[in-house]
Amino acid sequence: MDNLAPDEKSTRVLIYSMNMLVRGEVVTKESTRVAIWPRTQAMPNIIRINKPAILLFGGSPPKPLSSSEMYISNTSMIGFHLAPPTMDALDYDENEKNRIMEPVSFLMGTFVVKGHIRMATSATFITSLEVAYNGWLSIYNAEITNPFLPQMQAMQVPMLLVSASRISFMK
Repeated sequence: MDNLAPDEKSTRVLIYSMNMLVRGEVVTKESTRVAIWPRTQAMPNIIRINKPAILLFGGSPPKPLSSSEMYISNTSMIGFHLAPPTMDALDYDENEKNRIMEPVSFLMGTFVVKGHIRMATSATFITSLEVAYNGWLSIYNAEITNPFLPQMQAMQVPMLLVSASRISFMK
């Protein structure tokens, strides 16, 4: 890994695709809110991940890999969050009126996620999803599990971004 410039920082993240989970470090500008990075213009097309720990799904059992760095297309990402215990400020104002937290469950590749979406009190669940369909949807108080990894304890994250068009919701 190159030395960081004075205006850069390294942040440990988890990136999910349809067939893998990658835990590693990304380098961004110091001012970047990494928790919402995929929503911003600062997100590059190809993401460089330093010190990645890769878990490949596609056979049984899942296969771990590692390398010094990895490059992944942002279009292959379906989920993104800061690696616990790192936390960042949530992306909403708790005092905003006419909003509720709606429980939601969905499949994200081979992972099962239970959490909450923040939506207008006047909207239906499906209307909220239609609005978010082409973008990154915030999931709050998420519990992430994987039926292919029974030894993996449920991971709790305060906020997870998901590509709403690439996951399957369950009710």
